[in-house]
Amino acid sequence: MNDMGPVERVEMIMGIIGRKWKPAIIYALVMEGPLRFVELKRRIPRITQRMLTQQLRDLERYGIVNREHFKEIPPRVEYSVTPLGRSLHPFFKSLCDWAGDHFVALERARLRYDKRGSR
Repeated sequence: MNDMGPVERVEMIMGIIGRKWKPAIIYALVMEGPLRFVELKRRIPRITQRMLTQQLRDLERYGIVNREHFKEIPPRVEYSVTPLGRSLHPFFKSLCDWAGDHFVALERARLRYDKRGSR
């Protein structure tokens, strides 16, 4: 990874945290603390159970999310962000702020483009 250039590193990182559902998963865990699978699914209602499972495993693989299994009856599993995952909070906050500041402009640009039709 040290031999990667900046663009390659950004591309790799966006692949890890930027897929469709991952920002929502990270955001929910950062803002609300540890959550059980069902609670996390409730916070992201359009995600399928299979996709949530895949995304959580991938985030766990890269050390962004922690999965903790409690040996209780019934068994309980909670997901939380690791310190590495929590360090993404300023990035996501900045992105949310930017989106809030520029959402109208983005929508106007999209509508203008769509009116022109595809070329």
